Amino acid sequence: MVVSFIGLQTQEVKIQPVMKVVLKSDAEVLDEVLVVAYGTAKKSAFTGSASTIKADKIEARTVSNVTNALAGQVAGVQITQTNGQPGTSASIRIRGVGSMSASNSPLYVVDGVPYDGEISAINPQDIESMTVLKDAAANAIYGARGANGVVLITTKRGERGEAKVTFDAKWGSNKRGVPNYDVMTDPAMYYETAYRALYNSQFYNGKSASESYAYADRVLLDANNGGLGYLVYTVPEGQKLIGTNFKLNPNATLGYSDGSYYYTPDDWYDEIFGKGNLRQEYNVTISGASDKLSYYVSAGYLDDNGIIDNSGFERFSGRAKADYQAKPWLKVGTNIAYTYYNIKSPSGQTSDDWGSTGNLFYISNLIAPIYPMYVRNADGSIKVDDRGMTVYDFGSGSTNFNRPTLMGNPAGTLSLDDQNTYSDMLSTKWYATITPIEGLSITATLGANVLNQRANALQNPFYGSGVSAQGYVSVEHQRIFDINQQYMATYKTTFNNVHNLDLLAGFESYSHKIQYLGGSNSMLYNPFIGELNNAINTPPSVSSYTNEYVTMGYLARAQYDYDGKYFVSASYRRDASSRFHPDHRWGNFGSVGLAWLMSKETFMEDLTWINMLKLKASYGVQGNDNLGTGSAYYYAYADQFTVNNSNGDYSVVFAYKGNKDLTWETSHAFNVGFDFELFGSRLNGTVEYFSRKTSDLLYNQPVPISFGYSTVPKNVGSIINKGIELDLNGVLYRSKNIEWGANFNLTHYKNKITDLDPTVKENGIRYSNAIYRIGGSLYNAYLPVYAGVNPENGLPQYYVDPDNGDYTITTNYELAQQSDLGSTLAKVYGGFGTTLNVYGFDLGIQLSYQLGGKVYDGTYEALMQTGDLMGQNFHKDVLNAWTPENPNTDIPRMCTSDISSQRMSSRFLVSSDYLSFNNVTIGYTLPKRWIAKLGISNLRLYVTGDNLGVITCRKGFDPRQYFGLGSSTGSGNFSYSALRTITGGVTLNF
Repeated sequence: MVVSFIGLQTQEVKIQPVMKVVLKSDAEVLDEVLVVAYGTAKKSAFTGSASTIKADKIEARTVSNVTNALAGQVAGVQITQTNGQPGTSASIRIRGVGSMSASNSPLYVVDGVPYDGEISAINPQDIESMTVLKDAAANAIYGARGANGVVLITTKRGERGEAKVTFDAKWGSNKRGVPNYDVMTDPAMYYETAYRALYNSQFYNGKSASESYAYADRVLLDANNGGLGYLVYTVPEGQKLIGTNFKLNPNATLGYSDGSYYYTPDDWYDEIFGKGNLRQEYNVTISGASDKLSYYVSAGYLDDNGIIDNSGFERFSGRAKADYQAKPWLKVGTNIAYTYYNIKSPSGQTSDDWGSTGNLFYISNLIAPIYPMYVRNADGSIKVDDRGMTVYDFGSGSTNFNRPTLMGNPAGTLSLDDQNTYSDMLSTKWYATITPIEGLSITATLGANVLNQRANALQNPFYGSGVSAQGYVSVEHQRIFDINQQYMATYKTTFNNVHNLDLLAGFESYSHKIQYLGGSNSMLYNPFIGELNNAINTPPSVSSYTNEYVTMGYLARAQYDYDGKYFVSASYRRDASSRFHPDHRWGNFGSVGLAWLMSKETFMEDLTWINMLKLKASYGVQGNDNLGTGSAYYYAYADQFTVNNSNGDYSVVFAYKGNKDLTWETSHAFNVGFDFELFGSRLNGTVEYFSRKTSDLLYNQPVPISFGYSTVPKNVGSIINKGIELDLNGVLYRSKNIEWGANFNLTHYKNKITDLDPTVKENGIRYSNAIYRIGGSLYNAYLPVYAGVNPENGLPQYYVDPDNGDYTITTNYELAQQSDLGSTLAKVYGGFGTTLNVYGFDLGIQLSYQLGGKVYDGTYEALMQTGDLMGQNFHKDVLNAWTPENPNTDIPRMCTSDISSQRMSSRFLVSSDYLSFNNVTIGYTLPKRWIAKLGISNLRLYVTGDNLGVITCRKGFDPRQYFGLGSSTGSGNFSYSALRTITGGVTLNF
């Protein structure tokens, strides 16, 4: 009889009446194969640091961009997403912040080919695994582009056996994932609070109570003199809206007509975000393999609707992948993927659009609860114009009332405006491998990615910002062509059954070319056609450019192990980048790694609870040449000029100051750690210490404006990231029909500036909210320090100059000096989850967390205004503001004459701790005996919830959008909210 179990050695035993069979751990079965740089490696033999996410984890997430599936899954990887617009990518940081001004983004490699296309063009259902390479031993061989880590995406391939057909369909809905702050929603409460603030502005400044009441009565509804502008209550004649008790007149009724219009407040949040939508996705794959041929073919469709009008992401994708053993000495293959996608992304919905009248999230989250969203006729019906369009209230000129602030109404323009980015992405790979002698393989690989992208934007001529221009249109087209060539030779051999050698040598080149053509014009003939020929204003604005970027490098790697116990690896790469002057174009990078598989030593044979224990260490040098994404940075070493028309003659204008001496930003990375499997391999994990010092930082250094330019690119200073990682995976319970597993990871690191340019070493580089100084981090907050509320008069207080020892308290904000408040980066971040399989039912839960950081809450600052921003909402916390009767509070008095707008201080630097419920999936796989007669080999029904919620320091605040810092206008809920997605689906296998 043969007895077997996954992860244990198969045994053949003689059948007896009473039997007891004990299976031992099978190290070879458990020795997972990792996808690594330019190949694969056994986990036991790998000297570097890497983490892999398999297809089941990826498929559990309902995401249109696979980068969002990494949240909380990998130790050392930190994810932020500043924009919830469907299809947008997350920002990924691997083991800290490696650069001051240059890119901190990792390199993406898809099936061995560097990838600069949109990650959203890759169908997550096509992905077999994602491997994150984190240290120099793992990614130094990528040279120029691997300094910030590497994400290897491996697509699926056919498995041995007959053809397998899989169909997956899911339907669901997107909702706003993060609610608004705890703002006032009762119009009466808002009027009362505003009235009190107006009253206080007089009474606190020496006026009598009667004078103060009279002023508040006179100004409350006068938008031109600091009032609200709108009356939405009907008050009996001769009576006041707000009484001397600061309460709404009990005889007031909601709704008011001036004879021309009817005014009643709308619930902007419910009107905008309360609509239902449909998210639908369908995928079908056919795959299989024989002795010579492996194939995988897929097709997919996704319609991911956003939560606001004209927002969403649509994708059609197809992939064909084949590997063929043409001859015993020749193997060829191809991988071709085509994706068409359209991102419907209304402009003005990001954190960069703070204050924009077109930013729906900014307006709707901050507007007071007294304002109508629609214009209503005198009878109360919503007004419709002569074109049949709903008329929205824009706050000025729409009715007889005017708002004092927060002008505009993007709810009324988003349905009329239109912005689409249509993209065709063709990603291809061809390779041929010859094996002239045993152990030697020579491979030529050609990868080409082509992106053709067209963006059309239309602003309607009826309402909003396009009215004055009689409609506006913009059309942009760009063509991006990337080609990667690799010529590699590998040689593997074994001597005396104990000496294993793996050698790699090769050449790689990468070419990136972007061609852009764009134009814009106004005065639309047909208000619904977003094409340049539909606009007649003269002259139109037209521009075009071409940029090219090229790298090439020679690389080599040697890997040796003795008897599967002792491992040594070394890599070297010499790279050149076109971003630098020919005199400084080449850089030398490399790494060395060591590992000791201690569990194979004889002295550990008695420690049966240890199945695998490996000590590993590595050191390496990597480079970064990516100073930025703008056109100027393609040629950062050269002075650049623009050509203009000056009365019919040429005018050459200086545009960018280059630096001939600019060269590589270099990272020196060290890693040491243990990989382990314990207790019959039911617990496995990794614990590692890492240190990454980056020197010759690429930085756009500010210069005096008298130079004629504002910055110059330089190599200045150095920073270091040091930290630890822990990654654990375990099986808590296992039986024939039940298996319960859990996972946990954490990362702790510190970011520290160790050197700066000599001109700024003493005082550092100072900004309105941050400071770069030696000993600090790249995310040190630099703000006046809040000292609470003066109990005598209710004014906010600040320390004068704590950095220089002056802790004198002042109520004069202008006297309060900025102070270094330390790093705002999280001290610990990570994720954890659990999976449970019980008699065909499966449950998966995944969470992520962050602890110990800070971020500036700009929205809370705006909502805690003291009345100087009439028309803007209040947070309910202002109800605890200072009054003579409530002197012991940390919330300043409500007073319209006090200035509170954009007065940044430590008061609004809040905890960035969070616990995010990333995913919950429940499924049921029907017994095979139920479906076998239908020709179905597997049928699974499931329900999944993605981004179900987040626990933070304050309702409405989402620190997952930021690594740290923030500002009055840059951090808060000013941008497209994160989405909560609930879907149900079915997976069929044939």
